Parts: sequence; C-alpha cells; structure tokens
Amino acid sequence: MKTITIEGQLRTGFGKSATRQLRSQELVPGVIYGGAQEINFYAPATAFKKLVYTPSFQIAEVIVDGKTYRTILKDLQFDKVDESLIHVDLLELVEGKKVVANIPLKFVGASKGVKDGGKLVTKMKSLKVKTYPKYLKECIEVAIDDLEVNGNIRVEDIKEENYEVMNPPRIPVASVVMTRQLKQEEAAAPATPAAAAAPAAPAAKK
Repeated sequence: MKTITIEGQLRTGFGKSATRQLRSQELVPGVIYGGAQEINFYAPATAFKKLVYTPSFQIAEVIVDGKTYRTILKDLQFDKVDESLIHVDLLELVEGKKVVANIPLKFVGASKGVKDGGKLVTKMKSLKVKTYPKYLKECIEVAIDDLEVNGNIRVEDIKEENYEVMNPPRIPVASVVMTRQLKQEEAAAPATPAAAAAPAAPAAKK
C-alpha cells in the first residue's frame, strides 16, 4: 500500500496565539492519537498535500523528534474563509489493535445492465470498516458484471475477508438504472408487433 512520509516538529506552544503564529508561517498543527501517548506536532502545509488532496487511502509515516509513527488520516479542518488546511488528526496504527477506516471502493468489470443500455450509478465511494492494521489496503474491489437493469449491489453483498463492515447492510452501493432511451425502446417494443398482428377492421355496410 502506498505510504507517504511527513516530517514534523513537536509543538511546545498551545492556545490561540501559538496556533495563529504557526498558521502565519504556513505550518499546520496536528495530533497523533491511538498509541501509547498523544503526540502534538506541526509540519509545513505542503507536507500534507499528498495525504489530503487525494481520494486514495494511504499510510502516513510521520517523523517527529526522531521517532516514526505509522498513521492513517482521521479528520481535517479547513479555514471557513480561504479553505486552507488548519488542522490534521491522525490515528496511530498499533499492531494487534483494530482500527476503523474508510476504504475506497473500486468497481470492476462490465455490468450486464449497462451492456443492455442502462446507466451505472455509484452511490457510495467507500466503506467504513473495522480491522487490524495489517489488513488495511488501498481499495475494496466490487465486481459489477452480474448487475442488471434496475438491480442493486448493497453493502451486505460485499464480502471482504478480515473486515467488519460498519455501514448499514441494506444501503445500496451501486445500481443500474434505465436511461430515457431504454425506457422509450421498452415502451415501443410491445406495441409494434401487436399493431402488425391486429386484423383489419371490416368495411362498414352501406
């Protein structure tokens, strides 16, 4: 799985004034929790770009005070005015201790319903799962080959070994809906042979 490295510094000052000073230098404060102790640190805003501005699920190795912490992204805060990154929450990965993570979904295959003229609609981009760090991966593959028109794939249909899925089981993940053209074709199809088979009306007697 893809891993990025972030080099940070331990925070020594706290409170609004210290936080403003960091941000004025384009430094972003963050916290690492979930391990033996909580680590408060900061790093340049540019160091977080590859972690924050991507749909991919990644491991972030954060180096602070000579120690490396393996983490995953848990939460972000952005400025309400200029939308700049102002805080990052990271969860430390501890072997033997389960974590909750949002793993992206990757739809693979060619849907039967799409081949028949339907349109694939994806309704979820990720699944919330609980697992051990060693089982974390970049994505969960969802096969859609057998998905027909008006059919659904639901959370309960996705079977992933070593993952406890936290989403409600009946929520649709993807479906194939009828396009306007397909609706028109289906509406017109039965009318054509019926009209051709209908007997001519008898001529009216004078």
